[in-house]
Amino acid sequence: MHNFTPLPALLGGVLIGLAATLILLFEGKVAGISGILAGVLRPAPGDRAWRPQFLAGLLVGGVLLQLMRPQTFGATSASLGAVAVAGLLVGYGTRLGSGCTSGHGVCGNSRLSVRSMVATVTFILTGAVTVFVARKLLGDAS
Repeated sequence: MHNFTPLPALLGGVLIGLAATLILLFEGKVAGISGILAGVLRPAPGDRAWRPQFLAGLLVGGVLLQLMRPQTFGATSASLGAVAVAGLLVGYGTRLGSGCTSGHGVCGNSRLSVRSMVATVTFILTGAVTVFVARKLLGDAS
């Protein structure tokens, strides 16, 4: 059964848009998570303080949500190795696509970037094909 929750989804979208707007206004940067993380791992001079704070906010928010509403997180049957491989593939994909879904989908599209629009369509189509293959061809019932 699917749980349709329009109001929390709307609130989440507004908060994501607000965060992306504030980062763009005050730092002149796009709020793409892969780019923010890359900037922490290879910091440019004078561009250090906000990036770890942004990432810490994401982690703290996730921990608070886990503590306040643990039912929000589902269990996974995937092994730690499978999760690690998936993470590496996502990391490779963000480098290959010059950004992640948050950078292209939220920030790039709002700036009317053609490259981001193409990337976002590619993300959505790839996700749809993956779900189709997993559910219809491989027999995953989730």
